[in-house]
Amino acid sequence: MNPNSEKSSVFITGATGFVGSSLIKRLLQENVHLFAAVLDGEDAGHLPRGVGLVVVKPLSESSDYSSVLQNMDIVIHLAARVHIMQDTAEEPLLEFRKVNLHGTERLALQAAQAGVKRLIFMSTIGVNGNLTGNKPFTESDDPNPHNAYSVSKLEAEIGLRDISAKTGMEVVIVRAPLVYGPGNPGNFLSLLRTVAKGIPLPLASVHNQKSFLYVDNLTDALVCCATHSRAAGQTFLVSDGEDISTPKLILQLAIALDRPSRLIPFPPSLMRLAGKLIGKSSAVERLLGSLTVDSSKIRRELGWVPPFMMEQGLLQTVAWFRKQL
Repeated sequence: MNPNSEKSSVFITGATGFVGSSLIKRLLQENVHLFAAVLDGEDAGHLPRGVGLVVVKPLSESSDYSSVLQNMDIVIHLAARVHIMQDTAEEPLLEFRKVNLHGTERLALQAAQAGVKRLIFMSTIGVNGNLTGNKPFTESDDPNPHNAYSVSKLEAEIGLRDISAKTGMEVVIVRAPLVYGPGNPGNFLSLLRTVAKGIPLPLASVHNQKSFLYVDNLTDALVCCATHSRAAGQTFLVSDGEDISTPKLILQLAIALDRPSRLIPFPPSLMRLAGKLIGKSSAVERLLGSLTVDSSKIRRELGWVPPFMMEQGLLQTVAWFRKQL
């Protein structure tokens, strides 16, 4: 954002979450008026000063953000019903659609009516699929969403493009693989805990490749997508650009944690057989298989370069994690 230009007003949904909190810190370095959506009763005490807190209702097919969006220039939409490993909803896709599709479309229409110039939508690499084999995912791949969450995100992408075509509001879509960093929840935190406890892992014989994305690299890419003129109407896949095997990742985490890696050789074919016998084939395949992302488009077209190497991101993540022990 040009420091010599008039300040833009930026509105962030999902501002108190893992990515949102990092994005706010990044945007405070820019010449913007920054506003964060906060749910009634939600703890926003960790958000820094200088951010305008806007109390809103949960995003849904009936939510009304019209008054909030007046005089906003850019919306960065992070809020979502995220993927849940043990989803108890009777019809998970319908629940995901309420927020991720219908809520997103409603927000976008209200943003367009309020005169918002650009909306950046945080999607997921799951829109492409969950396994790549030897060929990384690209923006030109046919969509192949593998679960209800990624289906709802793909449907939202389609809806946003339609709204953009009808209203003229610029839309930018960002798809990311697993995001890690200080404060990370979910699978990456579980892996850190496992390595820290020194639990033996039968993964030494795994020869896969995985793409990851350090949270501060993601937030830098989101700022680039929010401000670069050539980003309008585009979809970008974003990653650290340094693919790594599961055993090598565990080894690097173990070294940083000053713990033994305890990687044990075990035939992946037997792991797949065991997964099939206990009805966990998809989970085992996600563990053993490859998921890589070609992020060359955003680098080529927007000149974006990740500000942090993966090694730096892992060290920062481990440093945060050690403070929690």
